[in-house]
Amino acid sequence: MTLKKFTFRLQIIAIVVIAAALVAGCSSGGAHAPVVERGVEREIDSGAKLKKQAASVAAPAIKAVPRDKDVRPQTYMVQKGDTLYSIAFNYGLDYHEIAELNTIQNHGMIQVGKELRLPAAGTSAVAKSTVESKPLEIPVKSQPKVAQLPYTEQAMAQIEKMQEGLQKPEVMAVTKVQAKPEIRAEAKIDSNADEDGSPLEWSMPTSGRLISEFSETANRKGIDIAGKLGQAIVATSAGKVVYSGNGLRGYGKLIIIKHNKTYLSAYAHNDQLLVKEGQNVSKGQKIAEMGNTDTDQVRLHFEIRRFGKPVDPAKFLPLVKS
Repeated sequence: MTLKKFTFRLQIIAIVVIAAALVAGCSSGGAHAPVVERGVEREIDSGAKLKKQAASVAAPAIKAVPRDKDVRPQTYMVQKGDTLYSIAFNYGLDYHEIAELNTIQNHGMIQVGKELRLPAAGTSAVAKSTVESKPLEIPVKSQPKVAQLPYTEQAMAQIEKMQEGLQKPEVMAVTKVQAKPEIRAEAKIDSNADEDGSPLEWSMPTSGRLISEFSETANRKGIDIAGKLGQAIVATSAGKVVYSGNGLRGYGKLIIIKHNKTYLSAYAHNDQLLVKEGQNVSKGQKIAEMGNTDTDQVRLHFEIRRFGKPVDPAKFLPLVKS
Protein backbone atom coordinates (compact mmCIF):
# COMPACT_ATOMS: atom_id res chain seq x y z
CA MET A 1 0.00 0.00 0.00
CA THR A 2 1.39 3.36 -0.90
CA LEU A 3 1.86 6.08 1.68
CA LYS A 4 -0.72 8.24 -0.09
CA LYS A 5 -3.43 5.57 0.14
CA PHE A 6 -2.53 4.87 3.76
CA THR A 7 -2.81 8.53 4.65
CA PHE A 8 -6.18 8.77 2.87
CA ARG A 9 -7.64 5.82 4.82
CA LEU A 10 -6.38 7.30 8.08
CA GLN A 11 -8.25 10.52 7.25
CA ILE A 12 -11.45 8.54 6.65
CA ILE A 13 -11.06 6.77 10.01
CA ALA A 14 -10.51 10.11 11.76
CA ILE A 15 -13.63 11.60 10.16
CA VAL A 16 -15.76 8.61 11.22
CA VAL A 17 -14.44 8.72 14.80
CA ILE A 18 -15.12 12.48 15.01
CA ALA A 19 -18.66 11.96 13.69
CA ALA A 20 -19.32 9.23 16.26
CA ALA A 21 -18.02 11.51 19.03
CA LEU A 22 -20.33 14.33 17.91
CA VAL A 23 -23.33 11.99 17.99
CA ALA A 24 -22.34 10.78 21.44
CA GLY A 25 -22.07 14.38 22.65
CA CYS A 26 -25.55 15.21 21.39
CA SER A 27 -27.10 12.20 23.09
CA SER A 28 -25.29 12.75 26.41
CA GLY A 29 -26.18 16.45 26.83
CA GLY A 30 -29.30 17.03 28.96
CA ALA A 31 -32.20 14.59 29.26
CA HIS A 32 -32.45 11.78 26.75
CA ALA A 33 -35.61 11.87 24.70
CA PRO A 34 -36.90 8.31 24.29
CA VAL A 35 -38.03 7.18 20.89
CA VAL A 36 -41.59 5.89 20.98
CA GLU A 37 -43.67 4.25 18.31
CA ARG A 38 -46.78 6.10 17.15
CA GLY A 39 -48.94 3.12 18.07
CA VAL A 40 -47.54 3.17 21.58
CA GLU A 41 -48.17 6.92 21.82
CA ARG A 42 -51.81 6.27 21.01
CA GLU A 43 -51.92 3.68 23.77
CA ILE A 44 -50.47 6.19 26.26
CA ASP A 45 -52.99 8.85 25.19
CA SER A 46 -55.78 6.31 25.53
CA GLY A 47 -54.54 5.44 29.00
CA ALA A 48 -54.59 9.11 30.01
CA LYS A 49 -58.13 9.51 28.68
CA LEU A 50 -59.20 6.34 30.50
CA LYS A 51 -57.71 7.66 33.74
CA LYS A 52 -59.60 10.96 33.32
CA GLN A 53 -62.85 9.11 32.64
CA ALA A 54 -62.21 6.82 35.60
CA ALA A 55 -61.92 9.79 37.95
CA SER A 56 -65.41 10.92 37.01
CA VAL A 57 -66.89 7.42 37.11
CA ALA A 58 -65.31 6.54 40.44
CA ALA A 59 -67.18 9.32 42.26
CA PRO A 60 -70.20 7.66 43.85
CA ALA A 61 -73.49 8.51 42.21
CA ILE A 62 -75.70 9.91 44.95
CA LYS A 63 -79.39 9.83 44.37
CA ALA A 64 -80.55 12.68 46.56
CA VAL A 65 -84.09 13.80 47.16
CA PRO A 66 -84.52 17.59 47.51
CA ARG A 67 -84.75 18.34 51.21
CA ASP A 68 -84.61 21.32 53.54
CA LYS A 69 -81.15 22.07 54.84
CA ASP A 70 -80.26 22.28 58.49
CA VAL A 71 -80.74 25.98 59.26
CA ARG A 72 -80.83 25.72 63.03
CA PRO A 73 -79.12 28.68 64.73
CA GLN A 74 -76.07 28.43 66.94
CA THR A 75 -77.69 30.47 69.71
CA TYR A 76 -81.21 31.11 71.00
CA MET A 77 -82.62 33.93 73.14
CA VAL A 78 -84.97 32.59 75.82
CA GLN A 79 -88.51 33.94 75.43
CA LYS A 80 -91.35 34.12 77.93
CA GLY A 81 -93.03 30.74 78.27
CA ASP A 82 -89.99 28.80 77.04
CA THR A 83 -88.63 25.81 78.87
CA LEU A 84 -85.43 23.93 78.27
CA TYR A 85 -87.55 20.99 77.09
CA SER A 86 -89.57 23.04 74.60
CA ILE A 87 -86.48 24.69 73.15
CA ALA A 88 -84.81 21.32 72.63
CA PHE A 89 -88.02 19.89 71.12
CA ASN A 90 -88.47 22.79 68.71
CA TYR A 91 -84.92 22.44 67.41
CA GLY A 92 -84.75 18.63 67.41
CA LEU A 93 -82.10 18.50 70.13
CA ASP A 94 -81.44 16.71 73.41
CA TYR A 95 -82.08 19.10 76.28
CA HIS A 96 -79.30 17.42 78.26
CA GLU A 97 -76.80 18.62 75.64
CA ILE A 98 -78.12 22.19 75.80
CA ALA A 99 -77.94 22.15 79.59
CA GLU A 100 -74.38 20.80 79.57
CA LEU A 101 -73.26 23.27 76.92
CA ASN A 102 -74.63 26.21 78.95
CA THR A 103 -73.81 24.78 82.43
CA ILE A 104 -77.47 24.77 83.49
CA GLN A 105 -77.89 22.85 86.75
CA ASN A 106 -81.66 23.19 87.22
CA HIS A 107 -83.30 21.92 84.04
CA GLY A 108 -86.68 23.26 85.08
CA MET A 109 -85.58 26.89 85.32
CA ILE A 110 -84.06 29.12 82.64
CA GLN A 111 -83.89 32.91 82.64
CA VAL A 112 -85.88 34.96 80.12
CA GLY A 113 -83.55 36.98 77.90
CA LYS A 114 -80.62 34.61 78.43
CA GLU A 115 -78.78 33.62 75.28
CA LEU A 116 -78.28 29.88 75.05
CA ARG A 117 -75.73 28.16 72.88
CA LEU A 118 -77.15 25.29 70.85
CA PRO A 119 -75.18 22.15 69.94
CA ALA A 120 -73.63 22.38 66.49
CA ALA A 121 -75.12 20.24 63.74
CA GLY A 122 -73.12 17.21 62.62
CA THR A 123 -71.17 17.45 59.37
CA SER A 124 -72.05 15.31 56.32
CA ALA A 125 -69.90 12.40 55.14
CA VAL A 126 -68.54 12.43 51.51
CA ALA A 127 -68.08 9.22 49.92
CA LYS A 128 -64.76 9.11 48.48
CA SER A 129 -63.46 6.98 45.72
CA THR A 130 -59.96 6.31 44.53
CA VAL A 131 -58.42 5.67 41.14
CA GLU A 132 -55.27 3.64 41.22
CA SER A 133 -52.90 3.44 38.29
CA LYS A 134 -49.23 2.61 37.95
CA PRO A 135 -46.95 5.41 36.71
CA LEU A 136 -45.64 5.19 33.16
CA GLU A 137 -42.12 3.86 33.12
CA ILE A 138 -40.15 4.55 29.91
CA PRO A 139 -36.63 3.15 29.71
CA VAL A 140 -33.98 5.62 28.55
CA LYS A 141 -31.57 4.62 25.82
CA SER A 142 -27.97 4.45 26.98
CA GLN A 143 -25.53 6.67 25.12
CA PRO A 144 -23.18 5.14 22.49
CA LYS A 145 -19.62 4.55 23.55
CA VAL A 146 -16.66 5.84 21.46
CA ALA A 147 -13.23 4.22 21.45
CA GLN A 148 -10.02 4.83 19.52
CA LEU A 149 -8.95 1.81 17.54
CA PRO A 150 -5.64 1.24 15.70
CA TYR A 151 -5.92 0.85 11.94
CA THR A 152 -6.65 -2.72 10.93
CA GLU A 153 -9.01 -4.47 8.58
CA GLN A 154 -11.11 -5.56 11.58
CA ALA A 155 -11.25 -1.98 12.88
CA MET A 156 -12.57 -0.78 9.51
CA ALA A 157 -15.29 -3.45 9.62
CA GLN A 158 -16.34 -2.36 13.12
CA ILE A 159 -16.50 1.27 11.99
CA GLU A 160 -18.74 0.35 9.09
CA LYS A 161 -21.11 -1.48 11.50
CA MET A 162 -21.15 1.57 13.76
CA GLN A 163 -22.14 3.75 10.82
CA GLU A 164 -25.00 1.41 9.93
CA GLY A 165 -26.22 1.53 13.54
CA LEU A 166 -26.22 5.34 13.56
CA GLN A 167 -28.30 5.49 10.43
CA LYS A 168 -31.03 3.19 11.82
CA PRO A 169 -32.80 4.69 14.89
CA GLU A 170 -33.47 2.24 17.64
CA VAL A 171 -37.14 1.73 18.53
CA MET A 172 -37.84 1.06 22.16
CA ALA A 173 -40.84 -0.80 23.55
CA VAL A 174 -43.06 0.98 26.07
CA THR A 175 -45.17 -0.88 28.60
CA LYS A 176 -48.87 -0.27 28.11
CA VAL A 177 -50.50 1.50 31.03
CA GLN A 178 -54.14 0.88 31.83
CA ALA A 179 -55.96 2.71 34.61
CA LYS A 180 -58.10 0.47 36.77
CA PRO A 181 -60.67 2.61 38.57
CA GLU A 182 -62.26 1.39 41.76
CA ILE A 183 -65.98 2.01 41.32
CA ARG A 184 -67.96 1.92 44.53
CA ALA A 185 -71.56 0.99 44.89
CA GLU A 186 -74.15 3.69 44.40
CA ALA A 187 -74.86 5.57 47.61
CA LYS A 188 -78.56 6.25 47.87
CA ILE A 189 -80.16 8.80 50.16
CA ASP A 190 -83.87 8.79 50.73
CA SER A 191 -86.15 11.40 52.26
CA ASN A 192 -86.02 9.85 55.75
CA ALA A 193 -82.26 9.37 55.89
CA ASP A 194 -79.85 11.14 58.14
CA GLU A 195 -77.46 13.76 56.72
CA ASP A 196 -74.76 11.07 56.53
CA GLY A 197 -77.05 8.85 54.46
CA SER A 198 -77.99 6.43 57.24
CA PRO A 199 -81.46 5.06 56.37
CA LEU A 200 -84.33 4.79 58.84
CA GLU A 201 -87.04 2.16 58.89
CA TRP A 202 -90.38 3.36 60.23
CA SER A 203 -93.39 1.45 61.55
CA MET A 204 -96.74 2.40 63.11
CA PRO A 205 -96.53 3.50 66.78
CA THR A 206 -99.88 1.87 67.58
CA SER A 207 -103.07 0.60 65.96
CA GLY A 208 -106.37 2.45 65.81
CA ARG A 209 -108.46 4.93 63.91
CA LEU A 210 -106.87 8.07 62.50
CA ILE A 211 -108.86 10.98 63.92
CA SER A 212 -106.62 13.93 63.07
CA GLU A 213 -104.16 14.49 60.21
CA PHE A 214 -101.07 16.69 59.87
CA SER A 215 -101.70 20.21 58.58
CA GLU A 216 -99.31 23.15 58.44
CA THR A 217 -102.07 25.67 57.76
CA ALA A 218 -104.17 24.47 60.72
CA ASN A 219 -101.06 24.19 62.93
CA ARG A 220 -101.59 20.47 63.47
CA LYS A 221 -98.03 19.28 64.03
CA GLY A 222 -98.72 15.55 63.91
CA ILE A 223 -101.43 12.92 63.75
CA ASP A 224 -103.86 11.59 66.36
CA ILE A 225 -104.82 7.92 66.63
CA ALA A 226 -107.75 6.84 68.81
CA GLY A 227 -107.50 3.68 70.90
CA LYS A 228 -108.13 2.10 74.28
CA LEU A 229 -106.72 3.02 77.68
CA GLY A 230 -103.53 1.08 78.32
CA GLN A 231 -103.04 0.16 74.65
CA ALA A 232 -99.39 -0.45 73.73
CA ILE A 233 -97.35 2.39 72.22
CA VAL A 234 -94.14 1.30 70.47
CA ALA A 235 -91.08 3.06 69.06
CA THR A 236 -91.52 3.64 65.33
CA SER A 237 -87.76 3.35 64.77
CA ALA A 238 -84.64 2.64 66.81
CA GLY A 239 -83.12 5.51 68.75
CA LYS A 240 -82.35 7.09 72.10
CA VAL A 241 -84.93 8.44 74.56
CA VAL A 242 -84.09 12.12 75.09
CA TYR A 243 -87.23 13.02 77.03
CA SER A 244 -89.67 11.15 79.28
CA GLY A 245 -91.99 13.25 81.42
CA ASN A 246 -94.81 15.78 81.48
CA GLY A 247 -92.91 19.06 81.29
CA LEU A 248 -94.22 20.20 77.88
CA ARG A 249 -97.54 21.95 78.10
CA GLY A 250 -100.29 20.45 75.93
CA TYR A 251 -98.59 17.06 75.48
CA GLY A 252 -99.37 15.35 78.78
CA LYS A 253 -97.07 12.45 79.56
CA LEU A 254 -94.64 12.58 76.66
CA ILE A 255 -91.79 10.50 75.25
CA ILE A 256 -89.33 11.88 72.67
CA ILE A 257 -86.94 9.57 70.81
CA LYS A 258 -83.98 10.93 68.84
CA HIS A 259 -83.24 8.59 65.93
CA ASN A 260 -80.20 10.32 64.44
CA LYS A 261 -78.81 13.80 63.83
CA THR A 262 -81.83 14.70 61.75
CA TYR A 263 -85.01 13.02 63.01
CA LEU A 264 -86.88 12.55 66.26
CA SER A 265 -90.35 11.26 67.08
CA ALA A 266 -92.75 12.25 69.85
CA TYR A 267 -95.51 10.22 71.62
CA ALA A 268 -97.95 12.29 73.68
CA HIS A 269 -100.96 11.91 76.07
CA ASN A 270 -99.70 8.58 77.46
CA ASP A 271 -101.08 6.99 80.62
CA GLN A 272 -97.85 5.21 81.56
CA LEU A 273 -94.26 5.89 80.51
CA LEU A 274 -92.16 2.72 80.35
CA VAL A 275 -88.73 4.02 79.30
CA LYS A 276 -86.28 6.45 80.85
CA GLU A 277 -84.17 9.27 79.43
CA GLY A 278 -80.87 8.11 77.99
CA GLN A 279 -82.24 4.62 77.26
CA ASN A 280 -81.69 3.12 73.82
CA VAL A 281 -84.77 1.53 72.29
CA SER A 282 -85.28 -0.69 69.28
CA LYS A 283 -87.89 -0.47 66.56
CA GLY A 284 -91.22 -1.92 67.77
CA GLN A 285 -90.23 -1.87 71.46
CA LYS A 286 -93.06 -0.97 73.84
CA ILE A 287 -92.32 2.44 75.36
CA ALA A 288 -95.66 3.56 76.83
CA GLU A 289 -99.35 2.86 77.29
CA MET A 290 -102.03 4.99 75.64
CA GLY A 291 -103.89 7.46 77.82
CA ASN A 292 -105.70 10.79 77.91
CA THR A 293 -103.32 13.02 79.88
CA ASP A 294 -103.81 16.69 78.93
CA THR A 295 -106.50 15.82 76.35
CA ASP A 296 -110.23 15.09 76.22
CA GLN A 297 -110.13 11.46 75.03
CA VAL A 298 -107.86 8.42 74.92
CA ARG A 299 -105.53 8.94 72.02
CA LEU A 300 -101.95 8.99 70.85
CA HIS A 301 -100.64 12.25 69.46
CA PHE A 302 -97.63 11.35 67.30
CA GLU A 303 -95.12 13.66 65.63
CA ILE A 304 -92.03 13.28 63.45
CA ARG A 305 -89.66 16.24 63.43
CA ARG A 306 -86.79 16.97 61.10
CA PHE A 307 -84.25 19.39 62.58
CA GLY A 308 -87.01 20.21 65.06
CA LYS A 309 -89.52 21.16 62.36
CA PRO A 310 -92.72 19.05 62.27
CA VAL A 311 -93.15 17.02 59.06
CA ASP A 312 -96.10 14.97 57.84
CA PRO A 313 -95.95 11.44 59.33
CA ALA A 314 -97.94 10.22 56.31
CA LYS A 315 -94.71 10.48 54.30
CA PHE A 316 -93.12 7.88 56.55
CA LEU A 317 -95.90 5.67 57.91
CA PRO A 318 -98.47 3.41 56.15
CA LEU A 319 -101.46 5.37 57.46
CA VAL A 320 -104.97 4.11 56.72
CA LYS A 321 -107.42 6.98 56.54
CA SER A 322 -110.95 6.20 57.66
